Amino acid sequence: MDRFSWTTGLLDMGETLVVQQRGVRLSDGEEKVKFDSGVLLLSTHRLIWRDQKNHECCIAVPLSQIVFIEEQAAGIGKSAKIVVHLHPAPSNKEPGPFQSSKYSYVKFSFKEHGQIEFYRRLSEEITQRRWESLPTGQAMQVNKDSQAGRIRAVGIVGIERKLEEKRKETDKNISEAFEDLSKLMEKAKEMVELSKSIANKIKEKQGDITEDETIRFKSYLLSMGIANPVTRETYGSGTQYHMQLAKQLAGILQTPLEERGGIMSLTEVYCLVNRARGLELLSPEDLVNACKMLESLKLPLRLRIFDSGVMVIELQSHNEEEMVAAALETVSEKGSLTADEFAKLVGMSVLLAKERLLLAEKMGHLCRDDSVEGLRFYPNLFLTQS
Repeated sequence: MDRFSWTTGLLDMGETLVVQQRGVRLSDGEEKVKFDSGVLLLSTHRLIWRDQKNHECCIAVPLSQIVFIEEQAAGIGKSAKIVVHLHPAPSNKEPGPFQSSKYSYVKFSFKEHGQIEFYRRLSEEITQRRWESLPTGQAMQVNKDSQAGRIRAVGIVGIERKLEEKRKETDKNISEAFEDLSKLMEKAKEMVELSKSIANKIKEKQGDITEDETIRFKSYLLSMGIANPVTRETYGSGTQYHMQLAKQLAGILQTPLEERGGIMSLTEVYCLVNRARGLELLSPEDLVNACKMLESLKLPLRLRIFDSGVMVIELQSHNEEEMVAAALETVSEKGSLTADEFAKLVGMSVLLAKERLLLAEKMGHLCRDDSVEGLRFYPNLFLTQS
């Protein structure tokens, strides 16, 4: 902590903000200090920590002081951390909260997640060393320090060690990938037999399968999961997380919506999305917040809330008048229908079928008969016959 200096938190000339994250606790090595909850900012030149309540409490350390960084995974009751190892403080360092420290590293604990994205951006800045192209005062002082040779040596050793760790991790991942590939090849025959069995069952039930249906069946097998689901660990817990989630929802829901007539209840969407996300399950609250952003982000989907409170996702191209006209035609052909009967005829959920009939009633095309036998809809003869 003796490497940090007091600062106003304002960016210097030529300095650019890269990323920031709320809810970050700063520790001096293994010891907790008074910097419990703040905003961590990464610029092209510095790491800046600012208290969330007292904005005058703001400290910073130049990126040129960093030897290397590492991640610590979250545990039971523990937040994920980024550990930053630092060079010794230069003799001409500006005053800071600590004059000395027995640790050569600090820890940033991410209470509100977002550490994955922050670690990635910090690693990029350390690699690119953009502070050297537009150096500020502190960065220049570190280079001019009498101990610069020793500092540079420590930095190179740290970087080399980090690169070696990355190489070993990459080798391990490649080995595991080839093991999985070998297992998949062993299971290939079994998978082919399984797909043939499923195809035969569909053929017995619905007749011969066309080539288009075969292609669709294969695409379903390939799209049973999301390769890289948006998570709080990656994008934090704020608006950025919900924006990225909304974009991903638009990508995975467009095809299912087109196949279901352009509209799905939020309950169906919730089940479909979580089945595709696997272990990275989505909460109902996050789904609703992401869906509320669909229209503002100009995505091809939108959230709609009916008068009854039922929430649905529909395509922007969804034509309400055509749907109502189709509902009126179906009811007119049968004379009268309940929501359950209408749902079976058009192949949708009872909930959406009822909402469509209620909408047709609201527009004056249908009339209702609400009795002990239930709610039944009839064509509005007052409108069509004089």
